[in-house]
Amino acid sequence: MPTMLGSVRRLVLTPSFKEVSFAHRGFPVVPTDATRRLEAIPQAVLVGFEWGIDTRTSAELVQRLELVEPEMRGFAYEGATMAVTVLDAMAGGRGRRAQALLSGPAVPHTFLTYIGIGFAMARLPRPLWKRILPDLTGTPYYPTMSWLAVDGYGFDRAYFQTERWVTRQERLAPYPWQGGADYFPRACDQGIGRALWFIHGGQVPDVVAAVRRFAADRQADLWSGVGLAATFAGGADAAGLAALRRGAGEHWTHVAQGSVFAAKARVFSGFEPEHTAVAVAALTDLTVARAAALADDVAVDVGDATGGRNGDATDLDYEMWRSKIRDAVGTRTGSIR
Repeated sequence: MPTMLGSVRRLVLTPSFKEVSFAHRGFPVVPTDATRRLEAIPQAVLVGFEWGIDTRTSAELVQRLELVEPEMRGFAYEGATMAVTVLDAMAGGRGRRAQALLSGPAVPHTFLTYIGIGFAMARLPRPLWKRILPDLTGTPYYPTMSWLAVDGYGFDRAYFQTERWVTRQERLAPYPWQGGADYFPRACDQGIGRALWFIHGGQVPDVVAAVRRFAADRQADLWSGVGLAATFAGGADAAGLAALRRGAGEHWTHVAQGSVFAAKARVFSGFEPEHTAVAVAALTDLTVARAAALADDVAVDVGDATGGRNGDATDLDYEMWRSKIRDAVGTRTGSIR
């Protein structure tokens, strides 16, 4: 049962379903079955956030989250992570809600829960970010994949402040996340790329045009985000995905890298929707299982390292991992098609 304080927090902090809708945000999306399915994703995040803010115990929160259909469950955990992260910050960083959730029941959804932390970052002042990442020692992919929190932050800014970050293409300021302040804007761009997939409802010609409007030095990271969203969230058929791969041109391996990350996230969660298999095949020439295995085959010090070794963004474990995936996919296929 919700608490009185939880209900007040929910009313103050939770956006309405209308606020996350494509129409309300002014996105140029024509309603179809595919776009309605995409639109259900931020709605699932919002439901998880409401439960995370309002629910009395963590056990009850998990019970609710586990009722969500498998394809959308990770997104609900993403929203719940956002909520408990905000609550921990409101408790002066003394809370342990996020740590308990992310090191326990939410582990299968690790990739998305990091993104949920990024959504919380978008609602908190930067001075509170210092302690926003809980100690998840012993959990898979920590701390390397915590860069997905920065990805989530970039996604949130693009989704909710589209004019500033997409239309005007302002660049997000650096922040010393995991020893990579200069890499921070690049990880944000990966999230902005994911947001472009939603902003344009998975319509490939519009997504391709949107990426190409950005400065050339930002496009590779944007393409990575597009590939991740197209594979994990769905929204395009095989022909559309093939056009996406061609549209990325020389950056097609960045699209493929995002697709491999999405495949790994889906396999790790224990649920692989058909649209993920279609996307992985179209964007990487691999099966979902092989793509997920490739991600692990080339992983760099996952679970051991803490960031960049020499202060160079390309030396960050996260970026080294991404680069090795691109190299592996490029070697296997060797063409844009």
